[in-house]
Amino acid sequence: MAGPMGRMMAGGGPDQRSLDFKGSGKRLVARFRPERLTLYALLLCVVVSVGLSVAGPKILGAATDLVFAGIVGRQFAAGTTKEQVLAAMRERGDGRMADMLRGTDFTPGKGIDFGAVGEVLLFAVGVFLVAGLLMAVATRLVNRSVNRTMYRMREDVQTKLSRLPLSYFDKRQRGEVLSRATNDIDNIGQTLQQSMGQLINSVLTVIGVLAVMFWVSWLLALVALVTVPLSFVVATRVGKRSQPHFVQQWRSTGKLNAHVEEMYTGHTLVKVFGRQHESARQFAEQNDALYEAGFKAQFNSGIMQPLMMFVSNLNYVLVAVVGGLRVASGSLSIGDVQAFVQYSRQFSMPLTQVASMANLVQSGVASAERVFELLDAEEQGADPVPGVRPEELRGLVALEHVSFRYDPDRPLIEDLSLTVEPGHTVAIVGPTGAGKTTLVNLLMRFYDVSSGRITLDGVDIARMSRDELRSGIGMVLQDTWLFGGTIAENIAYGAAGEVTRGEIEEAARAAHADRFIRTLPDGYDTVIDDEGSGVSAGEKQLITIARAFLSDPVILVLDEATSSVDTRTEVLIQKAMAKLAHGRTSFVIAHRLSTIRDADTILVMEGGAIVEQGAHGDLLAADGAYARLYKAQFAQAVAEVD
Repeated sequence: MAGPMGRMMAGGGPDQRSLDFKGSGKRLVARFRPERLTLYALLLCVVVSVGLSVAGPKILGAATDLVFAGIVGRQFAAGTTKEQVLAAMRERGDGRMADMLRGTDFTPGKGIDFGAVGEVLLFAVGVFLVAGLLMAVATRLVNRSVNRTMYRMREDVQTKLSRLPLSYFDKRQRGEVLSRATNDIDNIGQTLQQSMGQLINSVLTVIGVLAVMFWVSWLLALVALVTVPLSFVVATRVGKRSQPHFVQQWRSTGKLNAHVEEMYTGHTLVKVFGRQHESARQFAEQNDALYEAGFKAQFNSGIMQPLMMFVSNLNYVLVAVVGGLRVASGSLSIGDVQAFVQYSRQFSMPLTQVASMANLVQSGVASAERVFELLDAEEQGADPVPGVRPEELRGLVALEHVSFRYDPDRPLIEDLSLTVEPGHTVAIVGPTGAGKTTLVNLLMRFYDVSSGRITLDGVDIARMSRDELRSGIGMVLQDTWLFGGTIAENIAYGAAGEVTRGEIEEAARAAHADRFIRTLPDGYDTVIDDEGSGVSAGEKQLITIARAFLSDPVILVLDEATSSVDTRTEVLIQKAMAKLAHGRTSFVIAHRLSTIRDADTILVMEGGAIVEQGAHGDLLAADGAYARLYKAQFAQAVAEVD
């Protein structure tokens, strides 16, 4: 449930530090290294496309000059030259008009050459068409490289999750971890799809347009550059204001997902204890927090586009005014000014586009940091290479001066020694928090001992690979785990390789599960979900025992496997477990002491230490800790009424 501890875990850890935008951005870009060839092809397509797009306004300007030259040329008599016409105009006192026409390449007496204009326009159409096709190819290459990179990132996350120690998941809510593996990676992919190609195109467009602008008129190019510092100030100021809100937005998304996942998984308990209103209140609080963070992030980053549009329009006005003055002085043709006005738009538009994508980029990098935090989490110790394995697995387990603590300042198990002979059953009892389950976790190497060692058939389990160690151990836990699929598939999950239907049914019969399975509509092919809907708690437990039968382990771990079932099912489970444990080294964690009377050895743990050990009768005769536990469960209570 999402209690104070759950909320603390969801909000704790490395999530709390501020986003390293630059570092995370570099790491995200570095993920594209395997796509180098695709990116080179993408870059080539974009460069050629941008180059053609930049040449377009200059070509259209040439068409405008042809039209204007034809209009001016037919105003004068044929047989004269341009220089003679301009000299005559100056003699008549029209010097300013002569200066303006000086930049126009007209021929007196000759009108508009529509053939030449048509050729130029057709050439412009071809240029723009090729530019568009190349940009379409670039878009496809972007999609290819992004999808492949996200594919590898999901693989890395899955691999990382399999290498993380149990302690990582103990300290975090499942929904929050799932949010990083699903929502955050999806957000990164969408961000890259929408912004990567556009960013490359925008940067190259700015460079190409700037180069042509300086070629056409260095003065107008400098005028256009006047507004760049203002654009930079706007982008950086707004970006710094909105970035923390994007971090909080995805953090709140993770918390909300964790709450929803917990409430859905435990919806029965929520209703049983009448916590619907409290759950709804917590959901509303976290939903409000997500709304506030999302609104502030989008609002702050959304301000950038109108501000950049204002700067763009300011640039447009400056270019138009200065360009008009240059035409009046004859320094530029009207076509060049027209091209320059288009270039000023082409120059400012990418800056506006980059600014408008700032919210996408910031959101994507915020998600990237959350994924990188997961990928950077401390992993469990690597398996030794090559791993050592016993010559023969017999099930001899020895704990030699084992000490362990979850928290360095709080010892749990201190100097524990124990030897379990092959085929013996060891029952572990004691109050909650005594270290019973911890002992099993150490045996399975879910956690490593702080000091001392545990051996299996004389081999230190720390020198064995975890897969090798766990392949010889079968577990039946109090909390059953089934996955979405058929009952046959759930039972077969315990086998190392392929198994036949006959072997599955034999394991089910051994676990006393065959009878109830055959009463189901589709028998062994009945599909159940991951919650085990359609079968009772006891039936789920029998399925997990059948799974353990199929794995044929040397060591068996039974962790309070009968605590949540009815008496009849408990008898069936006890029979199944007794059959399963026969001839195997077994560790049984039990609260019901009636279930472990026949154990070869009973260990009584308190405070991480073994305070008593022996057979059931001997421990009762000793009248110590075990006897107190036994009497607390089975002695007749005497009520005294004052």
